Amino acid sequence: MNWNINKNDNNPWGSGGNNNPWGSGNGGSNNRGDFEDSIKKARDRFGKFKFGGRRNFSIFFVIAILLWLATGFYRVEPDEQGIELLFGKWNGQTTEPGLHYFFPTPIGQTVTPKVEVIRKINVGFRSASDLGFGSNSSAERKVIEESLMLTGDQNIADVAFTVLFKIKDAGNFLFKLRNPELTVKDMSESVVREVVGQRDLQFLLTEGRQEVEQVVRNELQIVLDSYESGVLVQSVQLQSVDPPDQVIDAFDEVQRARQDKERLVNEANTYLNRIVPNARGEAAKLVEAATAYKEQVVKQAEGVAQNFIDVYNSYKDAKEVTKRRIYLETLREVLEGKNKIILDDTGNGQGVVPYLPLNELKNKGSN
Repeated sequence: MNWNINKNDNNPWGSGGNNNPWGSGNGGSNNRGDFEDSIKKARDRFGKFKFGGRRNFSIFFVIAILLWLATGFYRVEPDEQGIELLFGKWNGQTTEPGLHYFFPTPIGQTVTPKVEVIRKINVGFRSASDLGFGSNSSAERKVIEESLMLTGDQNIADVAFTVLFKIKDAGNFLFKLRNPELTVKDMSESVVREVVGQRDLQFLLTEGRQEVEQVVRNELQIVLDSYESGVLVQSVQLQSVDPPDQVIDAFDEVQRARQDKERLVNEANTYLNRIVPNARGEAAKLVEAATAYKEQVVKQAEGVAQNFIDVYNSYKDAKEVTKRRIYLETLREVLEGKNKIILDDTGNGQGVVPYLPLNELKNKGSN
């Protein structure tokens, strides 16, 4: 651009007149000097900070790079696992809680999902939270397509259960399965159908619930591990095991009949438990009495035998004396406690008047 308005003057500001932007005459010259002094002072004051030049650009670039690299630090909380993505691809490793470093965005990316949160999946029914109602609502809906299962005795059972699980490996959970929760639901339903199909309905309705829960949990964990799902099954809870609604009345009648049978069996067992100990006690008492009688008889027999041996030995040593003693002992045993009449045989019975006690004989006959 040509700043020289006056063609006769090479000064771009003009040589005088009103064409000089700083005024006219000597005042214009002084003003131009003041302006140049101001520019010089400003240059001296800010000369240390030169924003131009290759060196300053390099410094700012290095600072920017350092700040960008510093954004690569990330922290994993105690209830989390870290996942590192390099250009959007998982590197196959998970990081534990603590401070870590990875390539910053956009080269790298980190995800820290919660792994200690217990997740719940309902099969065979939908709870109020599944249906979108509040937690205080008791609304619930059965899903017949999931709950009806065939038992081992060819009956149909209506089974509803809940699976509680948490993330064991965040990387596998997010990247090895397309839909992890749907996979857990389908696998749990399949395992429960297999376990129920190996057991009778009566067993499932009574004492088999706890066993089924444990077996399903173990089998489900094995299947999920084979898929590298990164899921840890906490528990499997059977919410209900019932016959289908169409036959539940008839089944209740059968249940009541079985309960009556069990009641009668229990009463019989109670009577048995009361009678058998008494009978065993009486039998033991009789055995003890017989044993005591046996010992008594044996002891008496042994005493009689020993007495006979003693008498026999005495008889061999003194036959007459022994015979006399035995005779006297026998008479004592026979005559003891009886009325006796003693006659002297030296008089040949003379002087003895025979006496017949008719009154006593009559009284004895009347008795």
